Amino acid sequence: MGKTLTDELAFSMSGENIHYGTPVNPAAPDRIPGGSSSGSASATASKLVDFALGTDTSGSIRVPASYCGLFSMRPTHARISCQGVVPLAPSFDTVGWFARDASLLQRVGEVLLAEHPPSTLPTRLLIADDAFALVEESSRVSLQRVVAQIATRTQAVEHIKLCQTSLETWHAMELVLKEYEVWQTHGPWIRSVQPKLAPDIEKRFLRAATVTADKNAEAQRQRIALRAAVLDRLGEDVVLCLPTAPGIAPVKNTPSDTIERTRRTTLTLTCLAGLAGLPQVTLPLAQVAQCPIGISFITAPGRDTALLSYAQQVSKSSLG
Repeated sequence: MGKTLTDELAFSMSGENIHYGTPVNPAAPDRIPGGSSSGSASATASKLVDFALGTDTSGSIRVPASYCGLFSMRPTHARISCQGVVPLAPSFDTVGWFARDASLLQRVGEVLLAEHPPSTLPTRLLIADDAFALVEESSRVSLQRVVAQIATRTQAVEHIKLCQTSLETWHAMELVLKEYEVWQTHGPWIRSVQPKLAPDIEKRFLRAATVTADKNAEAQRQRIALRAAVLDRLGEDVVLCLPTAPGIAPVKNTPSDTIERTRRTTLTLTCLAGLAGLPQVTLPLAQVAQCPIGISFITAPGRDTALLSYAQQVSKSSLG
C-alpha cells in the first residue's frame, strides 16, 4: 500500500519525528503512537491496511502495538530476513508485523515464517512478577486481572522472578551492546554528514560513540550467560508472561525528561527478547482510562508459530 513513517533512524520509541511529524494514535488521539514503527501501527489501527510490517530492535513494534491497541509479533531473531532493511543494531534487529486481530496475525506469520502451526501449544505459564512490579499501579491492576483470567485456563501456572538481581541490570547490558552496534553502523555516516537530528536522538548517538570495545566484549559475555539461563527455563511447553509497556501511551508534548524516564522503564521490560533472541507476541487485552495496554508472551526461540497459535487461543478466551 505504501511507505510508513518511523522515528529518525529507528532510534526512538515515541513515534515523534521532528522532520515529518507524529502519526495519529487512533486508540488515543491525544497520545503518542509509540515508535519506531509508528506509521505502521497507525496505518493498521486506522484500518487503512489489514496488517503492516515494522522493525523491532528494542521494542519498536511491541510498544506501538501496546499504545495503539494492536496485536503484534517480534519473531525469533534472524527468523525473517532483514535483507534490504537499514540496520540499527544488527544483533537485535528483527522484522515483525501488526494486525488488529490474532487470527490475521497468525495468518501473516504462516506466510512470513513459511510454517504452519504445530499441534501442541504451551501448557505452562510463567508470570514474571518482577516485570509486573515495574508497571504503573492502574495499569498493573488491569493487566493482572487479564493474567488471572488466562491462568484459570492454563494447566500449570508459576510466579517467578526473571532476574535474581534486577531487571535494570539487563537493560544496562542491552544498552552497551546496542549502542556499540548503533555507532558501528551509523557513526561514520554521522561524522561525515553531520545530519540535523532531534535533540534526544543526537544525545543517544553521542553516548553511543563512547562505548568501548572492551565494554562491549564484557556485555557479550554477560549476554551469553543470560541467554543460557533463560533458555533453561523455556521448554517447548512453557510460555512467559510479562507486561509489554509500563503504562498507557504518554500524552503528546509530554516533557522530554518524563518521556526519557518512561523510555528507560519500557526498555527494561522489552530487553529480554532482544538479548536472548526470543519471539514475543503482544495482545491488546487490557485497558486503563479508555486507553489500551498490551500483555506479552515469550517462548523459546524457533517456537514462533506455536506462540502465534497460543496468542489466538488466549485472545479468543479473553475477548469472547
